[in-house]
Amino acid sequence: MNSNRKVVLVGAGFVGTSFAYSLLNQGGVDELVLIDVNKDKIIGEEMDLSHGLPYAPHKMLIKAGDYDECKNANIVVITAGLAQKPGQSRLELAVANAKIMKDITQNVMKNGFKGVFIVASNPVDLMSYVVAEVSGLPKSRVIGSGTVLDTARLRYLIAEYIGVSSKNIHAYILGEHGDSSLVPWEHCYVGCKKITDIMKEKKHPMENLQRIHDYVWQAAYDIIEKKKATYYGIGMALNRLVRAVLDDENSILTVSTYQNNEYGQEGMYIGVPAIINKNGVKDIIELKLNEDDQKKFNHSCEIMKETIEKEITPILNEE
Repeated sequence: MNSNRKVVLVGAGFVGTSFAYSLLNQGGVDELVLIDVNKDKIIGEEMDLSHGLPYAPHKMLIKAGDYDECKNANIVVITAGLAQKPGQSRLELAVANAKIMKDITQNVMKNGFKGVFIVASNPVDLMSYVVAEVSGLPKSRVIGSGTVLDTARLRYLIAEYIGVSSKNIHAYILGEHGDSSLVPWEHCYVGCKKITDIMKEKKHPMENLQRIHDYVWQAAYDIIEKKKATYYGIGMALNRLVRAVLDDENSILTVSTYQNNEYGQEGMYIGVPAIINKNGVKDIIELKLNEDDQKKFNHSCEIMKETIEKEITPILNEE
């Protein structure tokens, strides 16, 4: 890993700049390079971010650049792509953004990139698959933001409901970053206690947990309807992923990663708990799902496989 701790960001829209701003505030990166089709915008973003450096916790070089900067980067973060519109599902974005991902990945790899990709462009599971296929890198070195944000939303809502700190909620969302996601409640804990036991003891109906999950996947649509886009939460989530890689943390995060017969599935990217370190995905944490949860997970995977076959593969095969 490059000791300079260099991150290249491709895409300076709301998500990308929110991520960049969180890096500025939290530190941990020596060099941040911004790439976007709008050259004037990234020059403006470079200036605006750099003017905050006197009050930042650490020194950082921030600059507008191009794909040649990827050669010695530790991480390339991709947030570029068309935004999700009100009422539009993430899957409906697949075709247009797959073409964008293919072009970006080819440009990155032409310049000798050997680091870790982190993909946040939607639909993120499919876009991660595109980046992995086009780059030719080991699948472990292409990570999608997956359900990292969904999991954060889940933990926040459970914490509000139970009345404890969200940092003591250990719950995970699996599957698609979208409508077919699931929560394996049997593997969710408040501190060291199962949430299902807490619900029984307090005589709370289990349906309340399902309402919390329903609100998690609905949250993005609500935010988009009210303010046209969601970006602060995913900006923080991307920062968390970058730190896990740069600091070689071996942290467990629910990322979109390639399935190689884990959970009985293979051939697609999907959100699961995984151990993240300097090489990307070190290992996948395979939970023992009950029959109902396994069916939900299988359904989520089938959606990915069908979309890959019908929509993504033809784009990948184009010259």
